[in-house]
Amino acid sequence: MWREIGDREVGKLRPSSFSNRVKSTRIQTLQLSNQKEIVSPHRGSINSLQVDLTEGRYLLSGASDASAAVFDIQRGTDYDGGGAISKHKAIFVVDKQHENGHKYAVSSAVWYPVDTGLFVTGSYDHHVNVWDTNTTQVVMNFKMPGKVYRTAMSSLATSHMLIAAGTEDVQVRLCDIASGAFAHTLSGHRDGVMTVEWSTSSEWVLVTGGCDGAIRFWDIRRAGCFLVLDQSQSQLGRRPLILQRSSANKGPTVKPVLAGQSSLGKARAPQRKHSNGNGVKQSSTSKSLKGSMKQRLHPGMLSSQDRATAHYGAVTGLKVTDDGMYLLSAGSDSRLRLWDIESGCNTLVNFETVRLQTSRPIQLATSPNSPLAFVPCMTAVKAFDMWSGRTALTFRGHYEHVNCCWFSLQDQELYTGGNDRQILVWSPSRLISDEDEGPVKDVDNWSD
Repeated sequence: MWREIGDREVGKLRPSSFSNRVKSTRIQTLQLSNQKEIVSPHRGSINSLQVDLTEGRYLLSGASDASAAVFDIQRGTDYDGGGAISKHKAIFVVDKQHENGHKYAVSSAVWYPVDTGLFVTGSYDHHVNVWDTNTTQVVMNFKMPGKVYRTAMSSLATSHMLIAAGTEDVQVRLCDIASGAFAHTLSGHRDGVMTVEWSTSSEWVLVTGGCDGAIRFWDIRRAGCFLVLDQSQSQLGRRPLILQRSSANKGPTVKPVLAGQSSLGKARAPQRKHSNGNGVKQSSTSKSLKGSMKQRLHPGMLSSQDRATAHYGAVTGLKVTDDGMYLLSAGSDSRLRLWDIESGCNTLVNFETVRLQTSRPIQLATSPNSPLAFVPCMTAVKAFDMWSGRTALTFRGHYEHVNCCWFSLQDQELYTGGNDRQILVWSPSRLISDEDEGPVKDVDNWSD
């Protein structure tokens, strides 16, 4: 570490590289926090966790007892052990006793991406509620045709305010906060939609995973899905870097003409035989027309590709990497797959054998500073290297099945929730935070 600090001071190491190395080192030392404790008010299993994307300060949770809660994870409400352990109680809880609260389990709870003044909950009572954080009142309500499994909002959106909702119905519905109505209905799945995820590179692209084993990509500006992932279509490992590909594609633009061949003969277009036996030259306009038709045709609309499956069973979890290049999927077949989004191919990463929940969706997490994917595996959470498939870290602390996890980029902390009703915090082993040291006397270091 001191050598890297020295390299950073003399300019041998870029600031971004130094920051990434420090964060990656901190992630490798994650352990059950002995400095921070979340006091869970839930009386049911924790189904969803998310830290807000604006301040990285407020943790939102949803549970099976029809409740949702918000915690301040940077400032504790109580301190134990002489100020060494900070306890974080819920700022507020909305449950069945609330006049507009959900009646059944809250399956999904997400923050409004650009402001902590709103959050969204989806429930098994067939409703998606939009809440005002300051007044804890429902400001908008969407009635769904079935149980709501997952909701999602795009963190990149500047042109729309859409909530994607996956339910036990075969159609994906997009709820518009601006108008209070359904903006789109996406049809293509043949069974319920268990998980939805927005792209991290385009505000218009939505990824859905269904109980039919299909993963579909949608451009919400157009009709129909434009890509259906097929587990039989594969490529080995990651795609080459852009610089390598561009250098490989460079070459002479004009091919040399061989001896005895005229350039006129080389440029002559091939002739095509018609039914009358006459050879007619194919026009360039017809060629370009056919090419444009191929580009315009949605692969998801072809019958041969429309029935492709990504898993042998329901797709229970999806997570797009922060660079928007790869997609991690989990299925009820207890398989993890990593997909190249550009080519739509399975990268054939052989993840170590895992046991995953099969009857409910799970929430995956990734780390942008290291190639780690955090996956709830029954009573533990495992961190897999996304390119070797090996288990890098295993987090054991829950007494029952783990349903969700969220990685906080700001503090390099991992939050997990499970059927034991607990929210656990996993922090770097040497976490230094001024706000977690408890109340101390404000003194200066100047000599009198």
